[in-house]
Amino acid sequence: MNNRRRKYLISIVVVLFLIWFIADAVNESGVQDLKGDFTEVAFYRNENNTGPIVRIYAVTLTDTLWQQMEQYGNFMPHTKYGTTKVYFFLQGKPIPKEVYPGEENFPAGLQKDCLARYEKNTMGTASFRKYPFL
Repeated sequence: MNNRRRKYLISIVVVLFLIWFIADAVNESGVQDLKGDFTEVAFYRNENNTGPIVRIYAVTLTDTLWQQMEQYGNFMPHTKYGTTKVYFFLQGKPIPKEVYPGEENFPAGLQKDCLARYEKNTMGTASFRKYPFL
């Protein structure tokens, strides 16, 4: 095999790998692929970029799709030694207008309307609990 042919084959292989990598990155599944019409209605993230990052979400959906809720939580960003909490509510029911840090992350009067809570703790361990306030 001459040098010119070898360079041509190597170029084709490199281009094919690039196409494959780009296609794989573009076709990555995400929140938009889940059933349930998830809508983020409130979000909190602390300003502390040197310590643990705290993220809290309130999300609505159209039905009690437990597996989809847990997958949604898995898609949410998480920082090592930080925490991520996602609270799920049915669309059309009372929902929090804002979420905030602390023991209670939204008004106590809305706890009865919370379908589930997904939480990833500081060690990266995820938990999913149906009806967490009942």
